[in-house]
Amino acid sequence: MKDNSPLYAALAGATFQAFREAAISLPPDVLRVIDRAAAAETNPVARGEFANILKNVKAAGELGVPLCQDTGVPVVYLTLPPDVPLTQGLYDAVAEGCRIATKKVPLRPNVVDPLTRHNTGDNTGPGMPAIHVRPGERFTVTVLPKGAGAENSSRIAMLLPSHVYGIEGFVVETMLHAEGKPCPPVFLGVGIGGTFDLAASLAKEALLLPVDTMTLFEQQICDSVNKLGIGPMGQGGDTTALAVKVKTAGCHTASLPVAVNVQCWANRHATREVQW
Repeated sequence: MKDNSPLYAALAGATFQAFREAAISLPPDVLRVIDRAAAAETNPVARGEFANILKNVKAAGELGVPLCQDTGVPVVYLTLPPDVPLTQGLYDAVAEGCRIATKKVPLRPNVVDPLTRHNTGDNTGPGMPAIHVRPGERFTVTVLPKGAGAENSSRIAMLLPSHVYGIEGFVVETMLHAEGKPCPPVFLGVGIGGTFDLAASLAKEALLLPVDTMTLFEQQICDSVNKLGIGPMGQGGDTTALAVKVKTAGCHTASLPVAVNVQCWANRHATREVQW
């Protein structure tokens, strides 16, 4: 429901601008990782695929059009300072920003009813946009458009606590099953701990972390994934995963949830501060 408050207008506008930025351009750290992998690639076919990726990025920026025809489903993170109360109006404003972006960017209308497959036409509907709220010092909106090719390759497992050393194997196995379907080279968000649902949320949020640095644990998993040799677009090569990012949470002593959220090479996301 629309309202005329300055807060509603500011949040709707910031949401629209964030979606536009995310659809058309990549964050600097994502570009750095792609450039680095392209320069290090030794496989001739893979080098050609990297050249196509970089050409695609350049053309999208110059023409002001989305990087990919699949502009994803809208995943949104709101950070609220203490003086901004969480109200239904915030959810409504984000949805309005999504509708504006669908029309003006434009974004492909991807959101459908899961059973009837009816398309709302504006990327909104029950549960969409998927909005996650957390406290913070600044009022910001972050968007993470998630395409289906990568999302369909994602997996979750409820491992036993004694299988902690099997986490790496589960991530590698996930990419082995995915092969070229998620448009590699990929970014892998890994959520470890929490509960069944929290592990999946952690995995998706991990994709928002800086990707141009990795911990030793993340690097070890990334190296193992790259040994698969799937390569860019599944055509073979040195780089199957551009980065692995991990987020953890405490979990029950008798469980070990692990989720892998696969993201294609276009790890699109953008953040805008809401000023009102």
